Amino acid sequence: MTKSGNRWWVPASAWTLLKEAVSGKEQDYTSGSIRKGVILLAIPMMLEMSMESVFAVVDIFFVSHLGKHATSTVGLTESVITIVYSLAMGISMAASAMVARRIGEKNKPEAARAAGQTVILAITITVVISITGAAFAADILRMMGAEDAAIAEGTTYARIIMGGSVVIMLLFLINGIFRGAGNPMIAMKSLWLANICNIILCPLLIRGWGPVPALGLTGAALATTIGRGIGVVYQLYHLFNGKGVIQIALRHFKPVWSILKSLANIAWPGSLQFLIGSGSWIVLAGIVAHTGHSEASAGYQIALRVVMFFILPAWGMSNAAATLVGQNLGAGLPGRAQESVAKTVRYNAVFMGIVSVVFLVFAEWIASFFTTEPDVKAYAVLAMRIISAGYVFYGIGMVISNAFNGAGDTRTPTWVNLFGFWFFQIPIAWLMANTFGWGPAGVFIAIPVAETAITIVSFLIFRKGKWKLVKI
Repeated sequence: MTKSGNRWWVPASAWTLLKEAVSGKEQDYTSGSIRKGVILLAIPMMLEMSMESVFAVVDIFFVSHLGKHATSTVGLTESVITIVYSLAMGISMAASAMVARRIGEKNKPEAARAAGQTVILAITITVVISITGAAFAADILRMMGAEDAAIAEGTTYARIIMGGSVVIMLLFLINGIFRGAGNPMIAMKSLWLANICNIILCPLLIRGWGPVPALGLTGAALATTIGRGIGVVYQLYHLFNGKGVIQIALRHFKPVWSILKSLANIAWPGSLQFLIGSGSWIVLAGIVAHTGHSEASAGYQIALRVVMFFILPAWGMSNAAATLVGQNLGAGLPGRAQESVAKTVRYNAVFMGIVSVVFLVFAEWIASFFTTEPDVKAYAVLAMRIISAGYVFYGIGMVISNAFNGAGDTRTPTWVNLFGFWFFQIPIAWLMANTFGWGPAGVFIAIPVAETAITIVSFLIFRKGKWKLVKI
């Protein structure tokens, strides 16, 4: 970047690359510049994940002004709904890996067939979860340690969010299909559309306006579910319009048991991988609520939303590695796949390093946007500063984990997560919070410590190269 007069400008080549990244133009990621391939995939994927993080921040911004019980309810509900996110991520991961592999093999008809089979698998699973969550919403909140006032205020919110799990699942899944096909622009646009709707509907339904009544916390649930639903409709249109790399027809939804079995073999450890992680977050949220009560719980949930706002774009960049690994392995180019991972690691580490500095310096200023309650704000600031200390390692670990997943080797990061979160992070968090008497601060410290350890172990396993031999 250079300066001309009073105006800053970016070289024409950079602008050209940026415009190409957001154009949605079909690319061949098995040849040409790897650096260019990473950038073309990473820009829309980061923007896509930024929009997913905006969902969380918008909701918590409006809900936090309804009081600590509302904030705590949203946080606890989201902690539980991460189980759905985990299942969605696992199935989405399987879809991306298989679609990318078929695209790398230049077999578009089978890529479309694989996409159709993942939709069948996802809907079957989510219907059961939606019904269960809606029926037992109050019991789930109580089990999570919510106070009686929070349960009374937030049961309807939890019921709507859990009952609408199908739109969460489809939004993640179909975006995974587009990413695997190397067309992340559709994924990005669907989340932008969903977020625009959510941003408009949140204040409208929470606070009311004109003939629209103020629905409070219930309005937040409706806004989020409707917004995501509109995004899914947009995705389905592009899946069926026959103009993209993936061209799905009704015949692709006829069950093909061999493909479903292969998808399930990738998806179940992938889902378990994220369930292990999200389950540990639920336990951590429970420890925070138990040792610090509603103030600590509310502050922790605000911090997590803000943290995720920055982590999800980094996750988007790591998704670029998954697509590049899948397509290049499909094309029989394992060396190119490994080089793609190395370049993505460097870019993500730099990005997360910058974010870490921002959090350390501006945590108090950021937290002030979400709450004016001194105790809640203090916990939010403390959590943000401690958690951000491990950001560089988070960035590296995300890329390596997604490289395994993109190759179809979902079992390796699953085992690493199991030991890293459940046999390392949770015991440390409990000991620091209870035995050492550090309370919520002990939980906050356990997070970067465990994530750093997980990244180191993942890197050592990745260097062995067995992921290059996985067949799907």
